[in-house]
Amino acid sequence: MSTADSPVHAQLMDGVYRHQRHIYDLTRKFYLLGRDRLIDGLAVPPGGTVLELGCGTGRNLALAARRYPDARLFGLDISRVMLETAQRRMRRGTMGMAAFLAEGDASAFEARALFGRPHFDRVFLSYALSMIPPWQRTVAAALDCTAPGGALHIVDFGRQENLPGWFRAGLRRWLAAFHVSPRDSLREVLESECAKRGANLSFDSPFGGYAVHAVITLPGRGDVNPPSRRAP
Repeated sequence: MSTADSPVHAQLMDGVYRHQRHIYDLTRKFYLLGRDRLIDGLAVPPGGTVLELGCGTGRNLALAARRYPDARLFGLDISRVMLETAQRRMRRGTMGMAAFLAEGDASAFEARALFGRPHFDRVFLSYALSMIPPWQRTVAAALDCTAPGGALHIVDFGRQENLPGWFRAGLRRWLAAFHVSPRDSLREVLESECAKRGANLSFDSPFGGYAVHAVITLPGRGDVNPPSRRAP
């Protein structure tokens, strides 16, 4: 998908979530596993900045606001209707306007133009890569706006390699109906990005491979070409 295709994908996502957004958080909690673990593991530094790509209804940002009350929060989503729901959550919740939300394509965006800053201490994607066609570009864009010494956190659907074949086949058929495709080559893409950037990768496949949880930590400004490390 090229940048020119972004409006088409935005319309698709608006159509998918125009009505689902009202019950999204209630229903997704049963199968979007590992989201709370990701938030707990962000370890945001005091006064740090956090960007969620594909922030949807703002559920994760609201949780991050409670977990890290002095953090500065930012969210990006391509769906205008999901952002409307997120904005309402911000206004009625304990977050107030602590999160700055912007409409944009996670695979091609200018952080400084949208948010007034080029980098963030923590960037995360929660079950978003599986819905973004140019997901490899999204990984690169997320790392481009991660500050030196910062980290990119990802949770999404895995390969389900340790689950029964019938479960895997049924899950993937069901996900496809919602335009969701698990990224089976995610680990290889993350390893490639780490090699380019001298970054460290931690990669886990919890729940029998149902989900993946990955963290890429970038070298700090004072580091000179540190060797990349891959988790077993």
